[in-house]
Amino acid sequence: MDELNQTTRKDFIILGFSSFPQLEFPLFLLILLVYLVTLSGNFVIIILVRMELSLHSPMYIFISILSCLEILYVSVTVPKLLANLLSVDKTISYVGCFTQLYLFHSLGISECMLLVMMAFDRYLAICNPLRYKTIMTNKLCILLGAFSWLIGSSSAIVLTIFTTRLPFCSYREINHFFCDLTPLVSLACSDTSVNIVLNSSFAVCLSTIPFFFICFLYIKIIIAILKIKTAEGRHKAFSTCSSHLIVVTLFYGSALIVYVRPMWNIPAEYDKFLALMYTVLTPSFNPFIYSLRNNEMKGAGRNLYRKLGADHQRLMY
Repeated sequence: MDELNQTTRKDFIILGFSSFPQLEFPLFLLILLVYLVTLSGNFVIIILVRMELSLHSPMYIFISILSCLEILYVSVTVPKLLANLLSVDKTISYVGCFTQLYLFHSLGISECMLLVMMAFDRYLAICNPLRYKTIMTNKLCILLGAFSWLIGSSSAIVLTIFTTRLPFCSYREINHFFCDLTPLVSLACSDTSVNIVLNSSFAVCLSTIPFFFICFLYIKIIIAILKIKTAEGRHKAFSTCSSHLIVVTLFYGSALIVYVRPMWNIPAEYDKFLALMYTVLTPSFNPFIYSLRNNEMKGAGRNLYRKLGADHQRLMY
């Protein structure tokens, strides 16, 4: 009996959208649809880049790494969210909660770093085109992608360890739809000033500084594009980085909306709906941005479709 009580005390309860019971099933259907679109769209991009030789270049390798990150990123939170929307039991184990916390921030920071690497790739391609192929090799591209993952995983370990060392009260209801830093720290029974300073410092170093670095690179890119004499040349140069610029705007724009939410005096209950933007909705846009706005990607898709059709006909006859 004591063991059972001890186990129960170690569990957390994810409140999710239980304050809006009438919305739980519609949200389940909507989030499930978006999740399936995100998975299928990003898997298609990975397959296209892997199978189409014309896409074996640094830019598309970065895009495939981003797609892999997006698949893992949404899979950390969405399956548990879907289960909670249909279940009365909304508990999550102590280990499960902190595993989710670590993976979510690890993948989020990794994506933030990867967007910087992709901006640097576009900077070299437009501002230093003659040396681009000798500098940005496929090997360097993979190393930069691995470095992004390393930064994300190591930073998230520090944040997770400091959070696990907090003593949590018996009141363990997380007013969110996944285990995040702020709602977990708010459940602590001790002074959390060190955690708040640490979390804020990491947020500045790992999101604000990369964002300003991306802005700096794009200022250089825009200056270089404006120096191109022909309109066709300017359009071609800008089209190579427009998709990445849209993804950066969505990524940081959705996060900014969440961070400035207190200034709008929006109740915390509705903050969870805003959080759905960067955890569920934004990742679903990326496959469409990189496929619909990219002629090479669309061409690779048509080639793969024709190849699969030809293979199917050979099997039939």
